[in-house]
Amino acid sequence: MPAAGLLLASATSAPSPWMIVPFVLMLLAIALMPFIHAHWWEKHYAKLAVGLGLFTAGYYVFFLRDGPHMLEVAHEYISFIALIGSLFIVAGGIHIRVRGESTPLRNTLFLATGAVLANFVGTTGASMLMIRPWIRMNKYRITAFHVVFFIFIVSNAGGALTPIGDPPLFLGYLKGVPFFWSVGHLWAPWTFMLGGLLVIFYVFDRINFSRAPEVVRELETGYEKFAIDGKRNFFFVAIILAAVFLPSPWRELLMVAAAASSWHLTPKPVHESNHFNFHPIKEVAWLFFGIFATMVPALDYLQIHSDKLGISTPVEFYAMTGLLSSCLDNAPTYLTFLAAALGEQGLSLKSQADVTLFAAQHAATLAAISLGAVFFGAATYIGNGPNFMVKSICEHARVRTPSFFDYIIRYTLPILAPLLALVGWLFLR
Repeated sequence: MPAAGLLLASATSAPSPWMIVPFVLMLLAIALMPFIHAHWWEKHYAKLAVGLGLFTAGYYVFFLRDGPHMLEVAHEYISFIALIGSLFIVAGGIHIRVRGESTPLRNTLFLATGAVLANFVGTTGASMLMIRPWIRMNKYRITAFHVVFFIFIVSNAGGALTPIGDPPLFLGYLKGVPFFWSVGHLWAPWTFMLGGLLVIFYVFDRINFSRAPEVVRELETGYEKFAIDGKRNFFFVAIILAAVFLPSPWRELLMVAAAASSWHLTPKPVHESNHFNFHPIKEVAWLFFGIFATMVPALDYLQIHSDKLGISTPVEFYAMTGLLSSCLDNAPTYLTFLAAALGEQGLSLKSQADVTLFAAQHAATLAAISLGAVFFGAATYIGNGPNFMVKSICEHARVRTPSFFDYIIRYTLPILAPLLALVGWLFLR
């Protein structure tokens, strides 16, 4: 069996390629249905996600006789929702008021701060803490590119320096990659990617800023003072982050307890100031139920046949990990290609000593896999968990967000893709 096929709970036999169809249908529905029939989609998206997910789960349980594999996927989904949901609730109890108008320079510094913060509280934590202040500080002129660059920088690329920053790196740490390996080996491409995105954003925002009448800017933001309400919730954020390092089920139970405590202890005016409601997390929970279940055949097929992909150089690992991370969960994709890379060297993902040795002797390949998983997660709304959450929060704040394909065509391909290519060319050749 190929090395990649050893990780997770691989199916007892290879799934039929036709079982990838439900995952494709799930992606197409997310991309097209809000545009084709928005009212129908808002009413029935949960039914579609559950239906496709249960169809795939039934195939594994009753046809492949591999129920344990789906139980493991269910556990991963519960862990994902526990983290995303608890941070969503706790962050909803923190109201950050900004001071004065948001100039292009202040916006750029805000995003840079979010990128650094992501390495300490994770891209999910940073996104949930900062998206509402981001909307408020740009409320008189916020456009789609403000949302997209927030996702590019805070929700994805920012978290590449520590295992806490993004789930793939945390899994690598658990498998044996030293804690400070990421900051020691990825700081240069991280700096380049963040610098490029921030410069491009500043240019765009300068143009946007120049078009907003000065009188409007003063009326909208001139009276505001910086303040933070609900400070006690930073304590609950710390609890959630500490819980990440605990074994299951204590990890999920502590996260849920922190979220419940935050919800009951936060004064109602703070939630009202944030226009807090549970609809965004409900939408993410239902849609990712379908995504987690239907992507299993695609991931299993990739794992079983990874030795036939013919990839060996860091650039090839970077491109393949990245492309698949943009539409599949980037955490198992990271493990799949890490296992394949270890197998080429006669090493095993099951041995922490082997992984630590690989990190020391084949740093370029591990850097390629890590950067591909983290950076390419920004390429689509479903590339990383926080992306869809940010989109949902913005939509419920009545901020215009690009559609699934509009996001890719107008922002990923002309802006993000060239920077991703340059990272591969400059740092991984």
